[in-house]
Amino acid sequence: MPDRTVGEAIRAAAEHLSATSDTARLDAEVLMAHALGCSRSSLLLSRMRDAAPDGFTPLVERRAAHEPVAYITGHQEFFGMPFAVGPDVLIPRGDSEVLVEAALAARPNARTVLDCGTGSGALLLAVLANLPEATGVGIDSSPGALTVAAGNAEALGLANRARMAAADWHLPGWAETLGGPFDLILANPPYVETTLTLDRSVAGYEPASALYSGELGLDDYRVLIPQLPDLLAPSGVALVEIGHEQAEAVAAIGVKSGLCSRLHHDLGNRPRVLEFSTAA
Repeated sequence: MPDRTVGEAIRAAAEHLSATSDTARLDAEVLMAHALGCSRSSLLLSRMRDAAPDGFTPLVERRAAHEPVAYITGHQEFFGMPFAVGPDVLIPRGDSEVLVEAALAARPNARTVLDCGTGSGALLLAVLANLPEATGVGIDSSPGALTVAAGNAEALGLANRARMAAADWHLPGWAETLGGPFDLILANPPYVETTLTLDRSVAGYEPASALYSGELGLDDYRVLIPQLPDLLAPSGVALVEIGHEQAEAVAAIGVKSGLCSRLHHDLGNRPRVLEFSTAA
């Protein structure tokens, strides 16, 4: 019996993954492109009649066990840029791109940027790539995350403008060595309720410390947001990602901290980012 072609293997994999993923065909194509070492567009244009590689099936089985595609391939695109990812960091989501867009619109001439909970470095590096005069610091309490972020900064040619530092906003004096104040502060803190049941591909693989933040998902906001006024430059702005049902509660924390807020929605028109400033 002749070997299966790439196209045949993709069709079979998509059927197999339909019980695991809402994007089974896309997952199969991305995994096949990874197995072949080519782009997805090249796969679709010129490789569909090639013999399917032996390494494809193990990748499909990993996805069938709910492992995220980005962890299997080791990378995820965000804001048009490739980022290495792994189990030490959250996978950057498209919904978070609105935070980058809001940051660039709010302070297009920013020179200093702080990213709180940098993870893969996606937010910080996407902003710095679009602000060529700016420098930034990405902080995280996870050594593994800082290693990933530093590697991404190097790979994207931004290591000379992006410094990654170990820091935890729960600890006294955590920001003393970071070089503030900052024109822009970016933050995607943990905001998932500890009682919430997440999809297996998230709960079983992505780092819990970057996901959960107390019974209401507000614990990290309550610690970080009151510290923002002391970290912001006089005309500075902080962009904070939120869960889509948290806008009112998080904005109220800002008000108590002397901050004004403006809400930004994601592509699904859900509340996604609060823009905080000290000026009305």
